Amino acid sequence: MTMDAAIEHLRIRLTGTHRALRAAVERQAALAAQLTRPDLTPYCVTDEQVGVLLDQVAAVAAAMTEPGDGVPPEPDAERDLRRAAAANGRTLPLDALATRFGLSRADQDALVLVAAPELDPGYGRIYAYIVDNLNRRLPSVELLVTVGTGPRLARRRALGPAGPLRRFGLLRPSGDAPLDLDQELVLGPGVFEFLLGWGGDVGLLGHDPGEVAAPRVVLPVLSSDGLTRLGRALASGDVDLAGLWFPPPAGPPDGQLDAVRALAQAAGKPLRRLTSAVEDDLRIAAAVDAVLWIPVDDVPDETLVAALVRSRVPVCLTGLKPWRPASLLAARSYGELTIPSPDFQDRRAMWSAALPGLAGPLLEDLAVRYRMSGGELRAVASVAGAGARLAGDGQPVAEHVEPAIATVTRGRSGGAVQAILPRRGLDDLVLPGPQLTQIMEIASAFRAWPRIAETWGFARRSAHGGVKALFTGEPGTGKTMSAEIVTGMLGLELLKVDLAQVVSKWVGETEKNMETAFRRAEESHAVLLFDEADALFGKRGEVRHGTDRYANLEVGYLLQRLEASDGLIILTSNLKENIDPAFTRRFHFVVHFPRPGAAERRRLWRLAFPPEAPLAADVDFDVLARLDMTGAGITAAARTAALAAADATAASIGMRHVVRGVARQFHREARLLRPAELGPFAHLLDSEAP
Repeated sequence: MTMDAAIEHLRIRLTGTHRALRAAVERQAALAAQLTRPDLTPYCVTDEQVGVLLDQVAAVAAAMTEPGDGVPPEPDAERDLRRAAAANGRTLPLDALATRFGLSRADQDALVLVAAPELDPGYGRIYAYIVDNLNRRLPSVELLVTVGTGPRLARRRALGPAGPLRRFGLLRPSGDAPLDLDQELVLGPGVFEFLLGWGGDVGLLGHDPGEVAAPRVVLPVLSSDGLTRLGRALASGDVDLAGLWFPPPAGPPDGQLDAVRALAQAAGKPLRRLTSAVEDDLRIAAAVDAVLWIPVDDVPDETLVAALVRSRVPVCLTGLKPWRPASLLAARSYGELTIPSPDFQDRRAMWSAALPGLAGPLLEDLAVRYRMSGGELRAVASVAGAGARLAGDGQPVAEHVEPAIATVTRGRSGGAVQAILPRRGLDDLVLPGPQLTQIMEIASAFRAWPRIAETWGFARRSAHGGVKALFTGEPGTGKTMSAEIVTGMLGLELLKVDLAQVVSKWVGETEKNMETAFRRAEESHAVLLFDEADALFGKRGEVRHGTDRYANLEVGYLLQRLEASDGLIILTSNLKENIDPAFTRRFHFVVHFPRPGAAERRRLWRLAFPPEAPLAADVDFDVLARLDMTGAGITAAARTAALAAADATAASIGMRHVVRGVARQFHREARLLRPAELGPFAHLLDSEAP
C-alpha cells in the first residue's frame, strides 16, 4: 500500500468525521445558549438551567433505545480507492485493521477521531468544547459516544474495556478517570503511523492476551462425545465449571488447548485464557460471553478460588492433576472429564487431518512413532509445507515431513539430559548373531507395540506401556552404541540422562530431576537412555538408616514412572546382578553384550580406521584380532595410532603406530600386553612401551 493512498483514505474518512463534529458542536452550542446566565452561572444552577438539563438527560435516556443515526453510506471516492488498492493486491491500512481486529464502521470512526489530534491540535479544542470542559482536550469515551454513529449504548459498550478497540490495545487509557465516560484515550504505539501508510506490522499493533484464536488446522479431539455433552451443558447453564484432566503422558499444554477449544466450540462460545488479574478476565469473559480457560498445574491461590466462587462465568479448568477445592465445587455446578493419551487410531486421524497428503505405510508409521499434540502437528505441517516450497523440486510435502519433525521436536536437551543425534547405523555394530537379532527386534517391537496394545487390546492386560530394554556387559562392548543405533533405526532422537546431575543428596530432588528427564523425553518423542544405570536402579536394601528409606523410596518412584512411560527406555549396566529384580521383571528385552571374539575383533579393527585414513600395507588385522580387546578399546587404540602417525609426519599409519596405540590402551586398562601376543611384531613393543 502506497502512502498516498493511505493518506487519501484517511482524508475521506475525516470528511465524514468533520460533519459529525460540526453537528455535535451545533448541539453543544444550542445547549450552552440555554444554560448561559452571565450573572448567575459562575455561582449557581438556576431553575431554568435545571429544567433544560432535565430535558437534556430525558432526551439522552430516550435515545438509549433508538436506532441512532445509523451507518453513513460509503462515499464513492472511498469505494473507488478500495477497488484500486485491491487491483494492485493491496489493502488500505484502516481496512487491514478492521479485518484483523473485527472493527465495525463505528469502531473505525472512533479510531479516526482519536487519531485526528495527532494531525492538528485544533481538534483538541473542538473536543473540549463538545464535552464542555477545556481541561479535556484528548478524545474521551464521552466524546466518541457523542460524535459517533449508531445507538448510544451500543457505542458506549463498544468503547468499554471489553470492546475490540481497547481490548486489543488499539486505543489505550490516558491517565485515571472517576467515570469510564470521562476516560481519555490515545492511540496504541504504531497505530498512527500505520494509518498514514508509513509501514508497520498489523499483527504488532494490537494484542488481546486473553484471546484464544482458532487454529488454522482443526484436528480430531479425544473423547469428542464426552466433550460435546459437557460443552452443551456449559451452553445451557446446567454446568458452569468444567474440569478437563490430563494424566501423564497425555497432557502437554497445547494438547490441553485443543481439548478446551473443542469444549468451547461445543458450547458455542469464544474461548479466553486467564492472564493476570482474574477478576478483570472474568469481567471481559462475561462481556463477550466466553468460556474462561484456567490451567491449574501451578497451585492456584485463594484469590482465584474466591473470585470463581462469586462469579458465574463459564470456566474450564485443566491440569495434569485434578484441582477440586470443596468451596468452589459447593458454589458452582461442576462437571469433569479425564482425557486419556491418544491411541493409535486417534493419532492416525490427527496426522491425516494435519497433513492430508499422507497415506499408506508412512501415515501408519508416523502414528506409531510419534505421540504429538495438536500444536506440534500443526507446526510439523507448517514446516514441511515451507520445506517443500523452499526446495522447489516438485516433491510432495510428505517427503519433507521427517526433517520437519526433527526441527519441531529435537534439540530440547538441557539440565540433566543430553540430546544425541544418532549418526551410526547397523553396519557400524559388531555383535554376535543372537545379540544383533535382539537389537533389531527392539526397534520392531517399538513400532508394533501401539498397534497390538491399542488395536489388539493388549494394553488392557498389562500396566506396562512402551518398550523397556536392559543392556548388560563389560564397558566398551557396544551398549551405548546399540542404543544410538536402535534410536536411528526408529528415526528418533536419543536423550541421555546425566546421572551426576540427577542424583541428589536432598530428599525428593532425585525424583524431581527424574520426572523432568521423563517429561522431556515424552515431549520430544525421544528414546531415553540411562547409561551406567546401577546408581539409580540398584537393588533396594534393608533399612538401617534414614537414608536407606529414602533410597528405597527413589527406587519405588522409578518403578512406577518406568511403567507409566509409553516410550522406549534403555538402561545399560556393567552387571545385570546390580539391577533391582523389580526392574528386571519390567524389561521386555534383556541383552547381554559379551566381549568380542576373534571374528568380531577383526571386523572392529577394520571399522576403526575410516576409509579416508592412509593405512600402511604392513598393518596385519589377523594379528590384531588375536588381542583380547573390546570395541571401545580398539577404537581408542586406532585413534592413538593415527595421532602417533600424524605427530611423526608419517605418510601413512603403519603397524608400529598401531602397536603404540595398543600398548597405550592396555596401559590405560591396567593390563599387561605380552610380546608373544603380537607374533612377528613383538619387536615393535620394546620401543613403544610406556
